[in-house]
Amino acid sequence: MSKEKHVSETPATQLLKKSKVAYTEHPYDYVDHGGATEAAHQLGLNLHQVAKTLIMEDENAKPLVVVMHGDREVSTKNLARQTGAKRVAPCTPETAQKHSGYLVGGTSPLATRKKMPVWIEASLLPYRTIYVNGGRRGYLIGIAPSELVRLLGAKEVNVGLGKD
Repeated sequence: MSKEKHVSETPATQLLKKSKVAYTEHPYDYVDHGGATEAAHQLGLNLHQVAKTLIMEDENAKPLVVVMHGDREVSTKNLARQTGAKRVAPCTPETAQKHSGYLVGGTSPLATRKKMPVWIEASLLPYRTIYVNGGRRGYLIGIAPSELVRLLGAKEVNVGLGKD
């Protein structure tokens, strides 16, 4: 019998199972405001392969999802230009939670409450596996970025700030 923590299903893992998409589970001890950096540190993962899920909105308060490297910030100016919006800004934690159905710190790009367009940083796509939140604080899932793109209809953007 494995000693690993069992993580109960989330809407994200239910979607993956229903869609027959392979993924790995990576529970860790959630730390407030630790984010992708803390998760990568605890799990021994490359922070550049740990992706954060950000809920943002355009000038009309229409929400969108951005999947970005854990060690990068999003250029909202470039994001607006590449998505055809006039302006894009992060949502407040309360608004993000309302749109996604997930607690901030546990936001998954998968199975969000509201159907939102998903944008993924292009430099995440070459990896065989990236690690995104599985829908609960302290829980990452490893998944092929191509599966995320296929499942979510995600479009690529180049909006990461920082150097490779």
